[in-house]
Amino acid sequence: MFTGLIQALGTMEPLGGDSWQITCVSQSGEVIMQDLAYGDSVAVDGVCLTVEKVLKDGFIATASPETLRRTTLGGEQTQQRYVNLEASLKVGSKVGGHFVMGHVDGIGRLLVAEQTASSWEMSFIASEAIARYIVPKGSIAVNGISLTVAAYEPESQFKVAVIPLTYAETNLRYLVPGSLVNLEGDILGKYVEKFLYSGNPNTTAPDDNSIDGITPAFLTEHGYL
Repeated sequence: MFTGLIQALGTMEPLGGDSWQITCVSQSGEVIMQDLAYGDSVAVDGVCLTVEKVLKDGFIATASPETLRRTTLGGEQTQQRYVNLEASLKVGSKVGGHFVMGHVDGIGRLLVAEQTASSWEMSFIASEAIARYIVPKGSIAVNGISLTVAAYEPESQFKVAVIPLTYAETNLRYLVPGSLVNLEGDILGKYVEKFLYSGNPNTTAPDDNSIDGITPAFLTEHGYL
């Protein structure tokens, strides 16, 4: 489990097969490396990977076929690109973002990034499978970064406001329109959806290709006015 507060930047280099070498490149890399051990979990652009070998400035990990299929790690842009790194949450640590599982739901795409007087406003488009968990003022992880949804628009588009510190310390600053990102919806929304449909033979939970299900009519029928 993670919090979505990025601790360092790294690069990711394929070693052949499904193995990757992740190298810390920012000065804050010691936060990742200080007690890193075999078997630890590290979020790499929001993807939870297991450390198989500790190196001087990084580690080696393997990504499963499902991970490669569902995330940007399986794309051509992986070669030597910057990735966000966060070590797993320790019991008793501060949770400054939101609970991020490192289980990416799918890939999104940057539409536009605009600098304002106090932040960067970035708009993304998500697949329908992810869009059903996006709500205004809710949480979403973009490349492992805990962000608040500023607005949700038709056709699965959403906007986030990124403070200068987050923009400067993560790989968001390297994105251009069309760049692909890993998206993970808030785990709370997934459990709410599961409980709403569980045990009710008259309803069917939406699959990965549908956002149908919870509507005003549905809520009224079940006592929410």
